[in-house]
Amino acid sequence: MAKATLNAKTRDNSGKGVARTLRREGRVPAVLYGRELESIHLSVDAHEAEKLFHSISVDNTIVDLAVEGEKKPYQTLVREIQTHPWRNGLLHVDFLRVQEGVAVDLEVPVRLIGVPAGVRLGGGVLEQMIHDLPIRCIPSKIPESFELDVSPLELNGSLHVSDIVLAEGVEVRIAPDRTVCSVAIPRIVEEVVATVPVLEGGEAAAGAAGAEGAAGAEGAAAAEGGDKKDK
Repeated sequence: MAKATLNAKTRDNSGKGVARTLRREGRVPAVLYGRELESIHLSVDAHEAEKLFHSISVDNTIVDLAVEGEKKPYQTLVREIQTHPWRNGLLHVDFLRVQEGVAVDLEVPVRLIGVPAGVRLGGGVLEQMIHDLPIRCIPSKIPESFELDVSPLELNGSLHVSDIVLAEGVEVRIAPDRTVCSVAIPRIVEEVVATVPVLEGGEAAAGAAGAEGAAGAEGAAAAEGGDKKDK
């Protein structure tokens, strides 16, 4: 189970005006909610939060939220991060309080290990369909990631959710026959051969063109013969 720490302060008010004021001060509005817990309006340092979120796997890292004035940090999962649509910067963060022994739903990264035989020897392409696996477990059982060895995969071979080794107490929330990755044969781009379309009555047109060409050639020959006689 991966863990990290983030400092936070409580805030009395909420709303757009308060949020704008916090952002001008270099802080980001946040909220903490959870089972048997009234929502707590918070703020976190923008730089500290951005640095943390870029260094962890946000979906499955337990964040100890150290709220100013509280004796113990809250164990949380980051549930939602809102960012500005075109500028770098956080707008809002939602934290879910987790409790020991109480199962939570989350997603865990799936990492592929090795180079498939079908890629090394057969020129295939490794394609990954599932990058994050949705699971349910208690906080102490949250894995940092799932690893799949793809080295034995031949061309057209695949691995499925059922091939992932799960620890006791970890429940997968999608069908076990879902494909995680496969080695595909490269798509060949076929050369398009340009063809001249045959128009209706094309044979007749071609014949007319041929006759016209022949008549022209005969006329030119006759004219050339007449010139020689004049000379």
